[in-house]
Amino acid sequence: MCVKDSTFSKTGLSIFIKISFLKTVITAAQINLTIKRLAHQVLENHVHLNNTVLIGLQPRGIYLSDRIVKEINAEDPLIKVNYGKLDITFYRDDIRKELHVANQTAINFSIEDKSVVLIDDVLYTGRTIRAALDALMDFGRPAKVELMVLIDRRYSRQLPIQPDYTGKSIDSIITQKVKVLWKEKDGNDEVILI
Repeated sequence: MCVKDSTFSKTGLSIFIKISFLKTVITAAQINLTIKRLAHQVLENHVHLNNTVLIGLQPRGIYLSDRIVKEINAEDPLIKVNYGKLDITFYRDDIRKELHVANQTAINFSIEDKSVVLIDDVLYTGRTIRAALDALMDFGRPAKVELMVLIDRRYSRQLPIQPDYTGKSIDSIITQKVKVLWKEKDGNDEVILI
């Protein structure tokens, strides 16, 4: 019985220690406000989205892109949003080092000579965006590519890539992780620093 109690204490302590290292960076209410702001910024820069397409990056960027599109449609239901989802699995430079599960690409329109807004949840080293640019070229040559991210982890970049639309910039050290939780996938909306 004493062993079981001490084991429980150790388990309880380890759970407490793990939880104490979590820091909420953005709450659910702040995420909603940020999504509204980002959607309005896109509409300010691309009135009526006539020559603009939005593309969410699989797997986790699509939660942000889905909400951006929903917000744009709520703002002006007459706007036709060309919206696609892009899987970059086989364009990654670490494809041979790790096991990656491929997702679906759904782009049923031309991006030739269009302004493309790539949407992802976190910008870290820039390698995911480099892979997305490579994958995008298989669908045509856009006139311009812009980047939207919910979180920009500054000071962690390995490639010269910067977002055009940023929800929040975070200064974090390389050993820390930024985790974006989405209600659709994780049960609640929150951005935490681990």
